[in-house]
Amino acid sequence: MSLPEIVSREQWRAAREELLRKEEAVRRAHQVLGAERRGLPMVEVDPEYVFEGGDGKATLLDLFEERAQLVVHHFMFAPEWEAGCPCCAAFLDQVGHLAHLRARNTSFAAVSRAPFTRILPFKARMGWAMPWYSSAHSDFNADFEATVESGGKTVERPGVSCFLRDRDRVFHTYSVYDDGLDGLGTLAGLLDLTALGRSPVGSDHLRLHDEYE
Repeated sequence: MSLPEIVSREQWRAAREELLRKEEAVRRAHQVLGAERRGLPMVEVDPEYVFEGGDGKATLLDLFEERAQLVVHHFMFAPEWEAGCPCCAAFLDQVGHLAHLRARNTSFAAVSRAPFTRILPFKARMGWAMPWYSSAHSDFNADFEATVESGGKTVERPGVSCFLRDRDRVFHTYSVYDDGLDGLGTLAGLLDLTALGRSPVGSDHLRLHDEYE
């Protein structure tokens, strides 16, 4: 294994300041890109998708839990698999407590094609509390390109899709797949994908997750 060069504190500080200028340029570009993402047009979701979750049947509108936005994690878990994808599991491990998203009028749910009877024990094994639904009896995964046909085979893709609600109307605003998920999973990373961005509801500050109303 090759280790970094050993230098003096002054040399390290000079190299760090040079890198910092590049990092700041990337951050500014990221902010511009985020503004462009929030400015994307949206498309209304017409099909009446039906999912199965812990409380039985649910529609896409139900997944919002009456909040304005919904972030869906397309978790790779095919109907014939015994367990979910390890990479998707690592992503879900990073999401953390949902109170911070919910306080910003945003719900989160994982969706997979596996039957809920297979999702439930795997979810318990992983110790996750976030909502997770089966789309086994709908075209949701195919319509949002989380399940695709490639080389004559059905292939699962990891991804995140964002939705916005206007009363009972649901709109698709953004999706990202595969390597595009690198670096996501944090509160800011997920909110940056949504149409409303990081704008908090009622406060400009984060709170302890048990202090939100």
